[in-house]
Amino acid sequence: MADHFYVYPAYLSHDATRALGRRVPQSSAVGPITVEDILVAARSLGFTAEAEPDKQYPRRFYRYEGRVKVAKQAGTTKATFLVRLAEELKKTHPAHRKS
Repeated sequence: MADHFYVYPAYLSHDATRALGRRVPQSSAVGPITVEDILVAARSLGFTAEAEPDKQYPRRFYRYEGRVKVAKQAGTTKATFLVRLAEELKKTHPAHRKS
């Protein structure tokens, strides 16, 4: 089993549907997001994270938005982490709040 997981900006985007890759509830989703935003928020939650800016999300293969490689922590699932990450982004970046 891998010791990390990947986070793509589409996972948190309020513009994306579940079919297009959003992995958090619409109420938790945020506005336009960058790999840097995800990186800073993941680190502020206490996770080790590394940016991979030249990667692309398979469902959006035509866009190079990058991804973040996050080290797993015991007791935290990817789904739980993504919701916590979205909430952290809303707190630290008011511009990312959904209008």
